[in-house]
Amino acid sequence: MPDIFLVDSHCHLDFPDFDGERDALVARADEAGVRLMVTISTFVGRISRLTALIDAHPAVYASVGTHPINVGEEPDVATETLVRIAGSHPKIVAIGEAGLDYFHDRAPHDLQEAVFRRHIAAARETRLPLVIHSRDSDADMIAILEDETGKGAFPFILHCFSSGAALAEAGVALGGHVSFSGILAFKRSEALREIAAAVPMGRLLVETDAPYLAPPPHRGQRNEPAYTRNTAEVLAAVKGVDLDAIAAATSDNFFRLFRKVPDPRAGSTPL
Repeated sequence: MPDIFLVDSHCHLDFPDFDGERDALVARADEAGVRLMVTISTFVGRISRLTALIDAHPAVYASVGTHPINVGEEPDVATETLVRIAGSHPKIVAIGEAGLDYFHDRAPHDLQEAVFRRHIAAARETRLPLVIHSRDSDADMIAILEDETGKGAFPFILHCFSSGAALAEAGVALGGHVSFSGILAFKRSEALREIAAAVPMGRLLVETDAPYLAPPPHRGQRNEPAYTRNTAEVLAAVKGVDLDAIAAATSDNFFRLFRKVPDPRAGSTPL
């Protein structure tokens, strides 16, 4: 297997799906060329699970945040708390995931928005990237991002992108990045591949969202960071470049965005 450098910018290694095999999972990722991964917080109150994980695995980093489907259980999470936790550990490198989810619709929309805006404020203050979850909420997400960017820019990622072209275009126009998961490789994702083709190379990331959404040929199985490579191969085909070019571009974008993560690539220039 060629020696490449990929980053899984979004996975959930603390989930019980991976109990008992995290060492092997990280090793398989490295064998596939996936050298680093970010395990993403879904409950601020469970951050100790993530810190234990990142302390045990040099290649794994973490975020801090409350997923929109969980805001009913963490309605009072404060910007100050997010900022404090993000500054408490060198390997907590992002805010989120946070955002809007009108598909599962487990919390009132106004509460989702209020908690999301607190995460935005934390990203603005820390200058750490905000990992954004947006599902069936494109119009409201665009409106909030435009409003909040007007108050002061902040780095952000539209993660596991599966929304419409208008949200991707707005995200890029506002300075954000767009991350594609295994959904990009699904047979019926022609429209999503058209959106990916239009996103500038300098704004692309790849991810798994593991344990969910395994790309072909692993569709229907539990996803894992090693499969980032499969999504990167599809993205390379969509962009009309080789895998090395996609690996280099998405890794460059990652290190430019995730400022706290040291770039271990040979000859890289520290940010």
